[in-house]
Amino acid sequence: AGGNGSGNRLDQLCGPHYVFVDRDHSVFVSDYGNHRVMKWTHGAKKGIVVAGGKGAGNSLTQLSSPQGVLVDQLGTVYVADGGNDRIMRWPNGATQGSVIVG
Repeated sequence: AGGNGSGNRLDQLCGPHYVFVDRDHSVFVSDYGNHRVMKWTHGAKKGIVVAGGKGAGNSLTQLSSPQGVLVDQLGTVYVADGGNDRIMRWPNGATQGSVIVG
């Protein structure tokens, strides 16, 4: 994941903080500096944004300095949204999350 210098392209990260690897060997990364959670499937050259990615903010489509990340068996992403002092849930394929704590 990443490895192409710091930046905001889909093949870059900016301050990755936490990593989660699911049973399919997909890698999920909380991309702190880009305010998003990225997913790389096994062998992928580019990641996809699975949470946030709309700049820093506190709307349901945004994250601010995401930290811890966990993914359940259904592909739902749970992320500690550090800059907003909340825990967000992003169902698999969702364009926005919901606040579950905070």
